[in-house]
Amino acid sequence: MLKTKSFKTLLLSGVCVVLFQGFSPAFAGEDVETIVTEGSFFGEVRYRYEFVDQDGVANDAKASTVRTNVGFKTGEYRDFQALLEAQIVQNVGSNDFNDTVNGKATYPVVADPDNAEINQAWLTWTGLPGAEIKVGRQGINLDNQRFVGTVGWRQNDQTFDSALFTYTGLENATFQYGHVWNVNRIFGDEHPLGDLDTESHIARAGYQWAEWLNTIVYGYWFDFDQLAARSSQTYGIRATGKVPLDQNWTFSYEAEAATQDDFRNNTANYDEEYYHIAPSVSGHGFTLTAGYEVLEGDGANAFQTPLATLHKFNGWADAFLNTPAAGLEDAYLSASYKISGTDSIVDGTKLAAVYHDFDSNDSSSGDFGDEVDLSIGKSFTLPDVGQPFKGVDVLLKYADYDGDSGVADREKFWLQIGVKF
Repeated sequence: MLKTKSFKTLLLSGVCVVLFQGFSPAFAGEDVETIVTEGSFFGEVRYRYEFVDQDGVANDAKASTVRTNVGFKTGEYRDFQALLEAQIVQNVGSNDFNDTVNGKATYPVVADPDNAEINQAWLTWTGLPGAEIKVGRQGINLDNQRFVGTVGWRQNDQTFDSALFTYTGLENATFQYGHVWNVNRIFGDEHPLGDLDTESHIARAGYQWAEWLNTIVYGYWFDFDQLAARSSQTYGIRATGKVPLDQNWTFSYEAEAATQDDFRNNTANYDEEYYHIAPSVSGHGFTLTAGYEVLEGDGANAFQTPLATLHKFNGWADAFLNTPAAGLEDAYLSASYKISGTDSIVDGTKLAAVYHDFDSNDSSSGDFGDEVDLSIGKSFTLPDVGQPFKGVDVLLKYADYDGDSGVADREKFWLQIGVKF
Protein backbone atom coordinates (compact mmCIF):
# COMPACT_ATOMS: atom_id res chain seq x y z
CA MET A 1 0.00 0.00 0.00
CA LEU A 2 1.24 3.50 -0.79
CA LYS A 3 2.09 5.75 2.11
CA THR A 4 -0.34 8.63 2.66
CA LYS A 5 2.33 11.15 1.71
CA SER A 6 3.12 9.20 -1.45
CA PHE A 7 -0.55 9.37 -2.39
CA LYS A 8 -0.61 13.11 -1.68
CA THR A 9 2.38 13.60 -3.94
CA LEU A 10 0.74 11.73 -6.81
CA LEU A 11 -2.53 13.59 -6.27
CA LEU A 12 -0.76 16.95 -6.35
CA SER A 13 1.02 15.99 -9.57
CA GLY A 14 -2.31 15.12 -11.15
CA VAL A 15 -3.87 18.40 -10.05
CA CYS A 16 -0.95 20.26 -11.60
CA VAL A 17 -1.59 18.56 -14.93
CA VAL A 18 -5.11 19.93 -14.96
CA LEU A 19 -4.11 23.42 -13.83
CA PHE A 20 -1.20 23.85 -16.22
CA GLN A 21 -2.88 22.28 -19.21
CA GLY A 22 -5.53 24.98 -19.13
CA PHE A 23 -3.02 27.63 -20.26
CA SER A 24 -0.16 25.62 -21.74
CA PRO A 25 0.71 26.55 -25.34
CA ALA A 26 0.90 23.44 -27.51
CA PHE A 27 4.53 23.77 -28.57
CA ALA A 28 5.98 20.32 -27.97
CA GLY A 29 4.53 16.84 -28.36
CA GLU A 30 1.16 17.56 -29.99
CA ASP A 31 0.09 13.91 -30.04
CA VAL A 32 -1.01 12.38 -26.75
CA GLU A 33 0.51 9.08 -27.92
CA THR A 34 3.99 10.57 -27.40
CA ILE A 35 3.49 10.13 -23.65
CA VAL A 36 4.01 6.40 -24.21
CA THR A 37 5.74 6.10 -27.59
CA GLU A 38 8.54 8.50 -26.65
CA GLY A 39 8.69 7.36 -23.04
CA SER A 40 11.20 4.92 -21.62
CA PHE A 41 11.54 2.42 -18.80
CA PHE A 42 14.66 2.57 -16.67
CA GLY A 43 16.02 0.89 -13.59
CA GLU A 44 18.94 -0.26 -11.52
CA VAL A 45 19.83 -3.21 -9.32
CA ARG A 46 22.63 -2.56 -6.82
CA TYR A 47 24.07 -5.07 -4.36
CA ARG A 48 26.31 -4.00 -1.50
CA TYR A 49 28.18 -5.80 1.25
CA GLU A 50 29.24 -3.51 4.12
CA PHE A 51 31.46 -4.52 7.02
CA VAL A 52 31.94 -2.29 10.09
CA ASP A 53 34.26 -2.78 13.07
CA GLN A 54 33.66 0.01 15.60
CA ASP A 55 35.16 0.49 19.06
CA GLY A 56 32.64 0.41 21.87
CA VAL A 57 30.16 -1.76 19.96
CA ALA A 58 30.13 -5.44 20.89
CA ASN A 59 29.74 -7.02 17.44
CA ASP A 60 30.97 -6.30 13.94
CA ALA A 61 28.33 -5.37 11.37
CA LYS A 62 27.95 -7.45 8.22
CA ALA A 63 25.24 -6.12 5.92
CA SER A 64 24.22 -7.57 2.55
CA THR A 65 21.57 -5.44 0.88
CA VAL A 66 20.04 -5.08 -2.57
CA ARG A 67 18.45 -1.94 -3.95
CA THR A 68 16.09 -2.23 -6.91
CA ASN A 69 14.78 0.82 -8.76
CA VAL A 70 12.23 0.60 -11.59
CA GLY A 71 10.63 3.55 -13.29
CA PHE A 72 9.04 5.04 -16.38
CA LYS A 73 9.66 8.50 -17.84
CA THR A 74 7.03 9.69 -20.28
CA GLY A 75 7.58 11.44 -23.56
CA GLU A 76 6.74 15.14 -23.73
CA TYR A 77 3.17 16.22 -24.42
CA ARG A 78 2.20 19.90 -24.65
CA ASP A 79 5.29 20.87 -22.64
CA PHE A 80 4.51 18.34 -19.90
CA GLN A 81 6.59 15.37 -18.89
CA ALA A 82 6.27 13.00 -15.93
CA LEU A 83 8.27 10.33 -14.15
CA LEU A 84 7.29 7.56 -11.75
CA GLU A 85 9.90 5.44 -9.97
CA ALA A 86 9.59 2.74 -7.30
CA GLN A 87 12.43 1.66 -5.02
CA ILE A 88 12.81 -1.48 -2.91
CA VAL A 89 15.66 -2.09 -0.42
CA GLN A 90 16.04 -5.62 0.93
CA ASN A 91 18.41 -7.34 3.32
CA VAL A 92 19.61 -10.57 1.70
CA GLY A 93 22.02 -11.73 4.40
CA SER A 94 22.02 -12.65 8.08
CA ASN A 95 20.86 -9.23 9.30
CA ASP A 96 23.90 -8.78 11.56
CA PHE A 97 23.78 -5.00 11.64
CA ASN A 98 21.85 -2.12 13.17
CA ASP A 99 19.73 -0.77 10.33
CA THR A 100 18.35 1.98 12.68
CA VAL A 101 14.91 0.33 13.05
CA ASN A 102 15.61 -3.35 13.89
CA GLY A 103 16.73 -2.69 17.48
CA LYS A 104 20.13 -4.40 17.10
CA ALA A 105 22.08 -1.91 19.22
CA THR A 106 24.95 -4.36 19.81
CA TYR A 107 25.96 -3.90 16.16
CA PRO A 108 27.30 -0.78 14.41
CA VAL A 109 24.85 1.22 12.29
CA VAL A 110 24.49 0.46 8.59
CA ALA A 111 21.63 2.77 7.65
CA ASP A 112 20.05 0.58 4.95
CA PRO A 113 16.77 -0.76 6.41
CA ASP A 114 14.30 -2.79 4.37
CA ASN A 115 11.99 -0.37 2.63
CA ALA A 116 9.58 -0.12 -0.29
CA GLU A 117 8.24 3.19 -1.50
CA ILE A 118 7.56 5.55 -4.38
CA ASN A 119 11.02 7.04 -4.82
CA GLN A 120 10.06 9.70 -7.36
CA ALA A 121 6.76 10.89 -8.79
CA TRP A 122 7.04 14.22 -10.52
CA LEU A 123 5.60 16.36 -13.29
CA THR A 124 7.45 19.05 -15.23
CA TRP A 125 6.17 21.91 -17.36
CA THR A 126 8.43 23.82 -19.76
CA GLY A 127 5.88 26.04 -21.47
CA LEU A 128 7.78 29.24 -20.64
CA PRO A 129 11.02 29.79 -22.62
CA GLY A 130 14.07 29.03 -20.48
CA ALA A 131 12.00 27.87 -17.52
CA GLU A 132 11.09 24.55 -15.93
CA ILE A 133 8.61 23.90 -13.13
CA LYS A 134 8.89 20.50 -11.47
CA VAL A 135 6.32 19.43 -8.87
CA GLY A 136 6.11 16.22 -6.86
CA ARG A 137 8.54 13.81 -5.24
CA GLN A 138 11.96 14.37 -6.75
CA GLY A 139 15.68 14.05 -6.22
CA ILE A 140 17.47 17.38 -5.76
CA ASN A 141 21.27 17.66 -5.94
CA LEU A 142 22.56 21.22 -5.63
CA ASP A 143 26.17 22.10 -6.45
CA ASN A 144 28.48 19.62 -4.65
CA GLN A 145 25.56 18.40 -2.45
CA ARG A 146 27.03 19.98 0.70
CA PHE A 147 23.64 21.41 1.64
CA VAL A 148 21.04 19.53 -0.43
CA GLY A 149 21.50 16.07 -1.96
CA THR A 150 19.96 12.65 -2.54
CA VAL A 151 22.50 10.73 -0.40
CA GLY A 152 23.09 8.40 -3.33
CA TRP A 153 25.63 6.33 -1.40
CA ARG A 154 22.97 4.84 0.86
CA GLN A 155 20.59 2.27 -0.59
CA ASN A 156 17.44 4.34 0.08
CA ASP A 157 17.59 7.71 -1.67
CA GLN A 158 16.72 10.94 0.08
CA THR A 159 14.01 12.62 -1.97
CA PHE A 160 11.95 15.77 -1.57
CA ASP A 161 8.21 16.37 -1.90
CA SER A 162 8.58 19.79 -3.41
CA ALA A 163 8.05 22.35 -6.14
CA LEU A 164 11.18 23.55 -7.93
CA PHE A 165 11.38 26.43 -10.41
CA THR A 166 14.51 26.69 -12.58
CA TYR A 167 15.22 29.52 -15.01
CA THR A 168 18.09 29.48 -17.54
CA GLY A 169 16.71 31.99 -20.04
CA LEU A 170 19.49 34.54 -19.53
CA GLU A 171 22.91 33.89 -21.05
CA ASN A 172 25.41 32.47 -18.52
CA ALA A 173 22.90 32.89 -15.67
CA THR A 174 20.74 30.48 -13.68
CA PHE A 175 18.10 30.96 -11.01
CA GLN A 176 16.31 28.42 -8.82
CA TYR A 177 13.62 28.63 -6.19
CA GLY A 178 12.21 25.63 -4.39
CA HIS A 179 9.63 24.92 -1.69
CA VAL A 180 9.92 21.61 0.20
CA TRP A 181 7.10 20.31 2.41
CA ASN A 182 8.36 16.81 3.13
CA VAL A 183 11.79 15.14 3.17
CA ASN A 184 11.89 11.37 2.60
CA ARG A 185 15.11 10.46 4.40
CA ILE A 186 17.31 7.40 4.04
CA PHE A 187 16.00 5.70 7.19
CA GLY A 188 12.73 4.49 5.67
CA ASP A 189 9.11 4.56 6.73
CA GLU A 190 9.46 2.90 10.15
CA HIS A 191 12.04 5.31 11.57
CA PRO A 192 10.63 8.29 13.55
CA LEU A 193 12.85 10.59 11.46
CA GLY A 194 12.27 8.72 8.20
CA ASP A 195 10.06 11.56 6.93
CA LEU A 196 10.47 15.17 7.98
CA ASP A 197 7.48 17.49 7.79
CA THR A 198 8.93 20.83 6.81
CA GLU A 199 8.33 24.29 5.47
CA SER A 200 11.68 24.79 3.77
CA HIS A 201 12.78 27.09 0.98
CA ILE A 202 15.72 27.10 -1.42
CA ALA A 203 16.97 30.05 -3.49
CA ARG A 204 20.04 30.05 -5.74
CA ALA A 205 21.38 32.37 -8.41
CA GLY A 206 24.48 31.74 -10.49
CA TYR A 207 26.54 33.45 -13.15
CA GLN A 208 29.31 32.03 -15.36
CA TRP A 209 31.73 34.97 -15.74
CA ALA A 210 34.41 32.94 -17.50
CA GLU A 211 35.76 29.40 -17.54
CA TRP A 212 37.88 30.30 -14.52
CA LEU A 213 35.03 31.84 -12.50
CA ASN A 214 31.51 30.53 -11.92
CA THR A 215 29.72 32.00 -8.89
CA ILE A 216 26.64 30.87 -6.98
CA VAL A 217 24.89 32.79 -4.21
CA TYR A 218 22.30 30.94 -2.16
CA GLY A 219 19.92 31.00 0.75
CA TYR A 220 18.51 27.91 2.50
CA TRP A 221 15.70 28.23 5.03
CA PHE A 222 15.12 24.85 6.73
CA ASP A 223 12.27 24.47 9.23
CA PHE A 224 11.65 20.93 10.52
CA ASP A 225 8.80 19.83 12.79
CA GLN A 226 10.42 16.60 14.05
CA LEU A 227 14.00 17.89 14.01
CA ALA A 228 13.66 21.38 15.43
CA ALA A 229 17.31 21.50 16.55
CA ARG A 230 18.34 21.41 12.87
CA SER A 231 16.07 24.24 11.74
CA SER A 232 18.36 26.93 10.36
CA GLN A 233 18.82 29.71 7.84
CA THR A 234 22.00 29.73 5.78
CA TYR A 235 23.39 32.31 3.34
CA GLY A 236 26.47 31.69 1.26
CA ILE A 237 28.54 32.14 -1.86
CA ARG A 238 30.40 29.52 -3.87
CA ALA A 239 32.98 29.91 -6.64
CA THR A 240 34.43 27.28 -8.98
CA GLY A 241 36.61 27.39 -12.08
CA LYS A 242 39.43 25.85 -14.06
CA VAL A 243 42.45 27.09 -15.99
CA PRO A 244 44.61 25.06 -18.42
CA LEU A 245 48.25 25.06 -17.31
CA ASP A 246 49.54 23.48 -20.51
CA GLN A 247 48.38 20.87 -23.02
CA ASN A 248 48.29 18.14 -20.38
CA TRP A 249 47.56 19.74 -17.00
CA THR A 250 44.62 21.78 -15.69
CA PHE A 251 44.24 23.73 -12.45
CA SER A 252 40.78 23.85 -10.89
CA TYR A 253 39.32 24.97 -7.60
CA GLU A 254 36.24 25.35 -5.46
CA ALA A 255 35.86 27.94 -2.70
CA GLU A 256 32.85 28.54 -0.50
CA ALA A 257 31.81 30.57 2.53
CA ALA A 258 28.50 30.65 4.40
CA THR A 259 26.90 31.83 7.59
CA GLN A 260 24.15 30.02 9.52
CA ASP A 261 21.93 30.81 12.47
CA ASP A 262 18.86 29.40 14.17
CA PHE A 263 15.51 29.58 12.40
CA ARG A 264 11.81 29.32 13.27
CA ASN A 265 11.17 26.51 15.80
CA ASN A 266 14.83 25.99 16.74
CA THR A 267 15.06 27.10 20.37
CA ALA A 268 18.86 27.48 20.29
CA ASN A 269 20.55 30.80 19.73
CA TYR A 270 23.66 30.53 17.56
CA ASP A 271 25.48 32.12 14.63
CA GLU A 272 28.26 30.05 13.01
CA GLU A 273 30.36 30.19 9.86
CA TYR A 274 31.41 27.72 7.16
CA TYR A 275 34.49 27.80 4.89
CA HIS A 276 35.81 25.41 2.28
CA ILE A 277 38.65 25.75 -0.22
CA ALA A 278 39.94 22.94 -2.45
CA PRO A 279 42.46 23.64 -5.24
CA SER A 280 43.43 20.73 -7.50
CA VAL A 281 45.50 19.85 -10.55
CA SER A 282 44.68 17.13 -13.06
CA GLY A 283 46.45 15.57 -16.02
CA HIS A 284 47.69 12.28 -17.48
CA GLY A 285 44.84 10.54 -15.63
CA PHE A 286 45.79 11.96 -12.23
CA THR A 287 43.80 14.35 -10.03
CA LEU A 288 45.51 15.78 -6.93
CA THR A 289 43.54 17.88 -4.44
CA ALA A 290 44.36 19.67 -1.19
CA GLY A 291 41.31 20.82 0.78
CA TYR A 292 40.44 22.59 3.99
CA GLU A 293 36.89 22.70 5.34
CA VAL A 294 35.68 24.40 8.53
CA LEU A 295 32.29 24.05 10.20
CA GLU A 296 32.34 26.35 13.22
CA GLY A 297 30.95 25.46 16.65
CA ASP A 298 30.68 27.33 19.94
CA GLY A 299 30.69 24.33 22.28
CA ALA A 300 26.91 24.17 22.43
CA ASN A 301 25.84 24.51 18.78
CA ALA A 302 27.58 24.03 15.44
CA PHE A 303 27.07 24.65 11.75
CA GLN A 304 24.97 21.72 10.44
CA THR A 305 23.97 20.45 6.99
CA PRO A 306 21.17 17.91 7.69
CA LEU A 307 20.00 17.56 4.05
CA ALA A 308 23.46 17.07 2.55
CA THR A 309 24.91 13.96 0.92
CA LEU A 310 27.07 13.69 4.03
CA HIS A 311 29.05 10.60 2.99
CA LYS A 312 30.92 12.78 0.45
CA PHE A 313 32.40 14.94 3.21
CA ASN A 314 34.65 14.52 6.26
CA GLY A 315 35.63 10.92 5.57
CA TRP A 316 33.89 7.83 4.28
CA ALA A 317 33.80 6.29 7.77
CA ASP A 318 30.92 8.72 8.52
CA ALA A 319 32.28 9.67 11.94
CA PHE A 320 30.99 13.24 11.56
CA LEU A 321 27.50 13.01 10.07
CA ASN A 322 26.56 15.57 12.72
CA THR A 323 29.05 18.37 13.30
CA PRO A 324 30.43 18.17 16.87
CA ALA A 325 29.34 21.01 19.15
CA ALA A 326 32.96 22.21 19.21
CA GLY A 327 32.94 22.50 15.41
CA LEU A 328 35.09 20.63 12.91
CA GLU A 329 38.18 21.44 10.87
CA ASP A 330 39.01 18.95 8.11
CA ALA A 331 42.36 19.28 6.31
CA TYR A 332 42.54 16.66 3.57
CA LEU A 333 44.64 15.46 0.66
CA SER A 334 43.26 13.28 -2.13
CA ALA A 335 44.78 11.59 -5.15
CA SER A 336 43.07 9.62 -7.87
CA TYR A 337 44.24 7.94 -11.06
CA LYS A 338 42.23 6.57 -13.98
CA ILE A 339 44.11 3.91 -15.93
CA SER A 340 44.12 4.32 -19.70
CA GLY A 341 46.21 3.41 -22.73
CA THR A 342 46.99 -0.16 -21.72
CA ASP A 343 44.64 -1.72 -24.30
CA SER A 344 43.54 -4.20 -21.67
CA ILE A 345 40.66 -4.90 -19.33
CA VAL A 346 42.13 -2.59 -16.68
CA ASP A 347 41.55 0.51 -18.83
CA GLY A 348 39.00 2.73 -17.13
CA THR A 349 39.83 1.50 -13.63
CA LYS A 350 39.88 4.36 -11.14
CA LEU A 351 41.96 4.29 -7.97
CA ALA A 352 41.56 6.88 -5.20
CA ALA A 353 43.17 7.63 -1.84
CA VAL A 354 42.21 10.34 0.67
CA TYR A 355 43.82 11.39 3.95
CA HIS A 356 41.91 13.52 6.50
CA ASP A 357 43.27 15.27 9.59
CA PHE A 358 40.43 16.36 11.89
CA ASP A 359 40.50 19.01 14.60
CA SER A 360 37.84 20.79 16.61
CA ASN A 361 37.12 24.39 15.73
CA ASP A 362 37.40 25.17 19.46
CA SER A 363 41.10 24.75 20.38
CA SER A 364 40.21 23.76 23.95
CA SER A 365 38.39 20.64 22.69
CA GLY A 366 41.45 19.04 21.09
CA ASP A 367 42.17 16.73 18.17
CA PHE A 368 39.47 14.64 16.49
CA GLY A 369 41.86 12.12 14.91
CA ASP A 370 42.55 11.20 11.31
CA GLU A 371 41.31 8.90 8.56
CA VAL A 372 42.55 7.06 5.49
CA ASP A 373 40.12 6.24 2.65
CA LEU A 374 40.89 3.98 -0.33
CA SER A 375 38.82 2.85 -3.31
CA ILE A 376 39.10 1.06 -6.63
CA GLY A 377 36.28 0.92 -9.16
CA LYS A 378 35.50 0.18 -12.77
CA SER A 379 32.53 0.26 -15.12
CA PHE A 380 32.12 -2.50 -17.70
CA THR A 381 30.04 -1.96 -20.83
CA LEU A 382 27.93 -4.98 -21.71
CA PRO A 383 27.37 -6.09 -25.31
CA ASP A 384 24.07 -5.08 -26.86
CA VAL A 385 22.83 -8.56 -27.76
CA GLY A 386 19.20 -8.30 -26.74
CA GLN A 387 19.73 -8.25 -22.99
CA PRO A 388 18.44 -5.16 -21.13
CA PHE A 389 21.49 -4.19 -19.09
CA LYS A 390 23.76 -1.37 -20.23
CA GLY A 391 26.75 -2.09 -18.02
CA VAL A 392 28.11 -3.26 -14.69
CA ASP A 393 29.73 -1.03 -12.07
CA VAL A 394 32.08 -2.63 -9.53
CA LEU A 395 33.50 -0.82 -6.49
CA LEU A 396 35.75 -1.80 -3.58
CA LYS A 397 36.07 0.77 -0.83
CA TYR A 398 37.80 1.00 2.56
CA ALA A 399 37.84 3.57 5.40
CA ASP A 400 39.96 3.55 8.56
CA TYR A 401 39.16 6.25 11.11
CA ASP A 402 41.52 6.62 14.09
CA GLY A 403 39.48 8.63 16.57
CA ASP A 404 40.30 10.99 19.40
CA SER A 405 38.44 13.26 21.85
CA GLY A 406 35.74 10.67 22.48
CA VAL A 407 34.96 9.78 18.85
CA ALA A 408 35.13 5.99 18.39
CA ASP A 409 37.66 4.30 16.08
CA ARG A 410 36.10 2.43 13.20
CA GLU A 411 36.98 0.49 10.06
CA LYS A 412 34.63 -0.02 7.15
CA PHE A 413 34.81 -2.09 3.99
CA TRP A 414 32.42 -2.20 1.04
CA LEU A 415 31.93 -4.35 -2.02
CA GLN A 416 29.37 -2.95 -4.42
CA ILE A 417 28.08 -4.26 -7.76
CA GLY A 418 25.41 -2.47 -9.78
CA VAL A 419 23.70 -2.84 -13.13
CA LYS A 420 21.50 -0.31 -14.93
CA PHE A 421 18.92 -0.74 -17.67
